[in-house]
Amino acid sequence: MANTFKGIEATGVTAETVVYTGPAATQTTVIGMSVANVSGTATKVSVKKNSAYIVKDAPVPAGGSLVAIGADQKVVVEATDTISVSADNAVDAVLSVLEIS
Repeated sequence: MANTFKGIEATGVTAETVVYTGPAATQTTVIGMSVANVSGTATKVSVKKNSAYIVKDAPVPAGGSLVAIGADQKVVVEATDTISVSADNAVDAVLSVLEIS
């Protein structure tokens, strides 16, 4: 089994956007996810795994960020599972994963 660390980025996200999809025949652990508000005004951010919310409408001030996944919290992603982000104003999302195939 191969272990691979990956970093994924999504920029300028507003409408719900899939930032990661679990690859076939692979188990993935999301070890960190940060969402930065890059707009000039406060925004609300939501993060989902498939259709279940990890964070819903969390307020993020202009220039601020939200750690949606990290520290003691990890999220397991199986093949075809998705992690998506949405916001009222533009945000950038950075996701760190460990894929085991």
